[in-house]
Amino acid sequence: MQKNGKIRKKKRENLNNRMALLGVTLVVLSLAVVVHLKAIDLKQKDLNYQIREENLMAQVDAEEKRAAELEEYRVYVQTKQYIEKVAKEKLGLVNRDEVLLKPAQ
Repeated sequence: MQKNGKIRKKKRENLNNRMALLGVTLVVLSLAVVVHLKAIDLKQKDLNYQIREENLMAQVDAEEKRAAELEEYRVYVQTKQYIEKVAKEKLGLVNRDEVLLKPAQ
């Protein structure tokens, strides 16, 4: 009878060991799945950030170009040529040596 008890106890221990091993395996697999899903999410976020960075760099380049154009315009506005142009177009002024011809009506 003692032999049967030892055999049953050993079988129960083997079953417990297998269940523990199965439990650990399931935990490890579930962690692997979670880590994999999180990695996919992070890769997507990284891709989105790269696209956003490229767009922002393009905006920076456009603004730098615009700043250069504005600087050129600021310098042009301070020239005599610009002042004469505005005086003729908006104020209707002429130089001393210019003659205005008006069409007969």
